[in-house]
Amino acid sequence: MNIFSWLQLIFYMVVLIALAKPLGLYMTRVYQGEKTFLDPVLRPVEKLIYRLGGVHPDEEMNWKVYAIAMMLFNGLGLLAVYAIQRLQGFLPLNPQGFGAVSPDSSWNTAISFATNTNWQGYGGETTMSYLSQMLALTTQNFVSAATGMAILIAMIRGLVRHTAKTIGNFWVDLTRTVLYILLPLAFVLALVLVSQGVVQTFSQYKTANLLQPTSYQQAQTDASGNPVKDASGNPVMVTVQQTTQSLAVGPAASQIAIKQLGTNGGGFFNVNSAHPFENSTPLSNFLEVLSILMIPAALCYTFGKMVGDTRQGWAILAAMTIIFVVLLAGTVWAEQTPNPAITSLGVDARQTAINPGGNMEGKDVRFGVANSALWATATTAASNGSVNSMHDSNMPLGGMIPLWLLHLGEVIYGGVGSGLYGMLAFVIVAVFVAGLMVGRTPEYLGKKIEAYEMKMASLILLIPVFTALTGTAIGVMSAAGRATIFNPGPHGFTEVLYAFSSATANNGSAFAGLGANTPFYNTALGFVLFFARYWLAIPALAIGGSLALKKKVPAAGAGTLATHTPLFIFWLIAVVIIVGALGFLPALALGPIVEHLMIFH
Repeated sequence: MNIFSWLQLIFYMVVLIALAKPLGLYMTRVYQGEKTFLDPVLRPVEKLIYRLGGVHPDEEMNWKVYAIAMMLFNGLGLLAVYAIQRLQGFLPLNPQGFGAVSPDSSWNTAISFATNTNWQGYGGETTMSYLSQMLALTTQNFVSAATGMAILIAMIRGLVRHTAKTIGNFWVDLTRTVLYILLPLAFVLALVLVSQGVVQTFSQYKTANLLQPTSYQQAQTDASGNPVKDASGNPVMVTVQQTTQSLAVGPAASQIAIKQLGTNGGGFFNVNSAHPFENSTPLSNFLEVLSILMIPAALCYTFGKMVGDTRQGWAILAAMTIIFVVLLAGTVWAEQTPNPAITSLGVDARQTAINPGGNMEGKDVRFGVANSALWATATTAASNGSVNSMHDSNMPLGGMIPLWLLHLGEVIYGGVGSGLYGMLAFVIVAVFVAGLMVGRTPEYLGKKIEAYEMKMASLILLIPVFTALTGTAIGVMSAAGRATIFNPGPHGFTEVLYAFSSATANNGSAFAGLGANTPFYNTALGFVLFFARYWLAIPALAIGGSLALKKKVPAAGAGTLATHTPLFIFWLIAVVIIVGALGFLPALALGPIVEHLMIFH
């Protein structure tokens, strides 16, 4: 990898950190109800929404009512997405005439988009109508992301308030997140993407003549669609000339913008952001991958401002960034290693001028190793799941690092909102363990951390481990699960582990190579998606409600653990890594680690 590739990675990190303060400050003003430059345009719209919805913005909720409102809203969204898919054949904006999506796929997709996961077992351009893409999927990209951000803000209010019974109003937090943050950012990004060639149209798919016609053989079928066989019982093959190609188009740019900004990740096309109509140029690639981490990073500064000490936000952002940079470097290093199986054929990626080195299998030559590794690391650090290269084609260790990022709980930046409230659970554990070491009641930001908060934080940390490993065990032990594992040995095991880890982390990326669009995987992954989202969100709200009720302890003394110092940053990093290693190291040893040893030893 040449110096220009390294400069691209450095430039990315500089821009990401530079945006954290201005965007974080703007979001603070939004959530604290302060005036913003968009108020003259959006304030009347906000008031109209409250009036139509019967919402009283000044009436706040305790954490239980907040959780019920969140669950009801998400449940209705889930049902709406399911219904639109099942009725797709009768609804408008369906120029390709797609019929109803199967019940199991509709169930999986509805839960996936309602939970901000956007796991897709289908090919978008061959399954979903334009209406389904916009009304069902793009809408959920906005509101599911806003749900995660609302939960975070409610939890932060719990840290800020004392002897208070309420933590905000879910409907207000949801509305202001969509109106003032997600919609403006998505509108600007969509316009830029269109300028770069990302498609945005309601036209039918286009037919193009091939410059170089080709031919292939396929089995001949009779009028009923049954294969024709010869006297020996073998299928009769016929040669088919291919002179044209159907080009899928549609309203893609609007969905791509919010899928990245909201850390959703659901692609308009089957190959996601590796598709030139979804990711056209180096600039679109940079902006899309920047959008994945932009809001999660800025929310750290929002957190610091809202709790009255920006050092706290910078400390958490520093911990996230250190882990991310180290793992990004590890992924780049792993993918810089040529694949021995390809090298043995006399093909060496180091000999190419565009990509001077590395494993180029499954990667677009437009992006090369550096930008592919950056995207793979960013998408799994955040709860995003979009891809611009195929993780299944990575070297074993190059695939293990994105997988392990899922196992860390999606807290290295993480999803919008969900990443930071997951990291705050790690902070609570880190503070509690440190307090036990010195024999002092642990406290964080002036609030004592007691048994109840530890129980809720433990649920946030342990439920992902349980759901991912249990799902993987069922997948590799059941006949239905093994039926579509097309790669034998440790690689096939990694594919199943990745699928359930992605669902557990509400990430949505796929390792590929696994036939996941089956009744078994659609159903099993759907249940994992549901429990992994809400069994973590509700404990986060419970922590916020519990902390809001507490009194602030006296000013920090000599025995108080400072949570903004380099010492605490590295202690927090240690806790995150230890929990991730203890939970998943045995599973990783059965998959990518043993595969690496088989290839190189």
